[in-house]
Amino acid sequence: MALTLRHRLTKFLTPLLHAGDCCQKSSKAFNIVALSIMHMSSAQKPIANWTQVRGFREHRISTMADKMHEPASEIDLLSFIKASLAEFEGTDHYWLNRSDKNDQLFGADGIFLVLAARIFYCGIALEKMKTIHKRFPHINIMGLKTSHSSDDQVHLIQLLMTENISFPILLSRRPFAKIEKGACYILFKNFRSPVIYHEKDAGLEILSQVVQELQVQPGSDSKSLNVVRCTSLKQDGIVKDQCSFSPLQNLLLYYPGCISTDESDNRMFFSDCNHHRILVSDGNGEILDCIGSSPGFEDGDFESAKLRRPAGSYYHATDDCLYFVDSENHAIRKADMGARTVETLYPSSASNKGGIHIWNWIMSKFGLESRGRTNVEGKYDVFDCKSLYFPWHLLKSVDDTLHIIDRRFQTLWIMNINSGKIDEVFEGSRILEICGQPIMERLSIIDQIPCDWFQQQPINGFLLGGLPHSDLLSSLATLHNHIFICDPVGQRILKVNGESGVCSNFQLSNLGILGLPYWLIFPLETFYAVGNGLSGTPIDHLQHFDLLPGRVNIHFSVDIPTDIELVEPLQESCIWCQARGAATEISGMDEDSGSLYKAGAAQQWYDELDFLATPKPESEVNVQEDNLDKNSVVEDKKVHISCGVFTSPGTSEVIIYAVLYCKLKRVPNSNEGNREEHAARILDILSSKRSGKIERGLWNAFLLQSKGDLRDLTFMKPLHFRIRLNCLDHPKADNGRDIILTDSSIKVDVLLN
Repeated sequence: MALTLRHRLTKFLTPLLHAGDCCQKSSKAFNIVALSIMHMSSAQKPIANWTQVRGFREHRISTMADKMHEPASEIDLLSFIKASLAEFEGTDHYWLNRSDKNDQLFGADGIFLVLAARIFYCGIALEKMKTIHKRFPHINIMGLKTSHSSDDQVHLIQLLMTENISFPILLSRRPFAKIEKGACYILFKNFRSPVIYHEKDAGLEILSQVVQELQVQPGSDSKSLNVVRCTSLKQDGIVKDQCSFSPLQNLLLYYPGCISTDESDNRMFFSDCNHHRILVSDGNGEILDCIGSSPGFEDGDFESAKLRRPAGSYYHATDDCLYFVDSENHAIRKADMGARTVETLYPSSASNKGGIHIWNWIMSKFGLESRGRTNVEGKYDVFDCKSLYFPWHLLKSVDDTLHIIDRRFQTLWIMNINSGKIDEVFEGSRILEICGQPIMERLSIIDQIPCDWFQQQPINGFLLGGLPHSDLLSSLATLHNHIFICDPVGQRILKVNGESGVCSNFQLSNLGILGLPYWLIFPLETFYAVGNGLSGTPIDHLQHFDLLPGRVNIHFSVDIPTDIELVEPLQESCIWCQARGAATEISGMDEDSGSLYKAGAAQQWYDELDFLATPKPESEVNVQEDNLDKNSVVEDKKVHISCGVFTSPGTSEVIIYAVLYCKLKRVPNSNEGNREEHAARILDILSSKRSGKIERGLWNAFLLQSKGDLRDLTFMKPLHFRIRLNCLDHPKADNGRDIILTDSSIKVDVLLN
């Protein structure tokens, strides 16, 4: 029996590969105080004379920095980087995590911060890059790595998922001496005067100083610089938060990392980390609610609250509240499940209180909203030693305290749940000494799984004192004699029966409650300002029509590929329709028609009156019902979307965004194919057409890391349709004065690839 259970579980479970061994940092080198940015006065000596130096200079941070001019051949590194910007793949390079969406954000000029390494071993350096990027979103951030074995590159793909890396990474087939020596930061402006800082010596305050020095121009006014910075922040808020460069973003779950349960109400809380949301479902997989709308840092109701990579959580049954870690906001948030609101428990800030929402909204419209923790003058607040820094795990103590631990088990913060204040901070071995009992109780769930799968996991560097599987601390939970396990490689949740040990995929349903994904939604003022909508969004269908002005009913009939199937029918909440120019969109829904029909409430009322006032012969009704029965099988194979607009003379455009939840179809009594074919087909559907062949191959290898059946993987298929209308003048009545309003209908057939 035990062997059978082991075989079943091994078939379903996925090896949770992580970012590799993490470099051990001393407490002095990894002091949280290093987060504070040291602002330099005009009288202070600058770090470097950026306008005079023309070679690499190597800095080791000490009482006396060693400076060294590099030979002329090393300057070719900048030329190599600059030349590589022109294409995704070249003779000596290729890009990861870069797409046509971020080309406008990644220019050939300006300030560059490059993390260069032979192998990206440690996530601490990547956390520094993310922190700098959040504080200075207008500079160019990138990684540079010399490529080696294919296994090394697949490891890098896993690192992109594990660490949620959004900046592009350049892989070079040419060796560079500085990279071979170890990880380092390269900073330069306009591809001149580069300076190197060794990663092990450069703290956040050093990197922040250098970036600030680079962005200060001779004779520039500090006030005007702040205005420019705010404007760039507004642009980044529109574009960067809505763009992701991983093809796996359109999976239903995108790095599900943490889980907690509510036994009394039969609920589960999944942290869909890289989608920046928490899904609430019942024990059968029906999604009940969704906490969070898009990446950011804002309190409010569940639909408007913004999170940034939520992680571990704890449900407080007495208060009916979910406490959770907002990892990349360095915060602890509280979701009131009854009121459906999110508020920030830590850090305490007036900008996150409900009464300030309107003011924040007004400021955001002028591009003056704050990003991160800044005061009204645009200067960054000072972090003290108790500040959270990328927290991940959350445990409830016996008293009213929360135990918060970072992902690498280096720091423990003890927070008062009532005041929201951090009372104590511990490091290293003290974590196991203080939290050993709740950690061991949580990890004891593993003992209930009768298999040796966990012994097959590689050492990942996220272990607490060598304790096996401690990296899974927040990835396991029990609910009514079932064990639920987050699988961030297979992008799914696994369900294990506590008695039989049978393992299966935990299928989620009621997906329409999730609506449109945030990266397909953008403010109306942005929509009208950008001629073709969100830049880089592919158009599935574009068609022109010449019509008379009046009401236009548009019916889309979408024929999906034969090798995929809908997990659930298309819901109204998953459709966004907008008209601009001489057209006005009429919203609504006709549920009786069997398709989604958008019309105004008044028009629906008049249509119903007309229908009642015009009785149909019985024979006609029977004929229509017979025809409906005959065509029902054919119609079920297509997706129908209908909308109505009212047009005036002139040109107009109707834009439809929608999302289908699909999976690969299983064909009965036929060759089931192989995993390589399934992975390739999923990537064809999900990945950008502009992504390079090498990058696609690496993502394909990553998908094959999963031991599950890829045909069980639920993914989103975004739809983007555009109809452009050209309407002539209104026709005149016989008296030559009155105009005639016409009704038109358009049927559009769409074939998806």
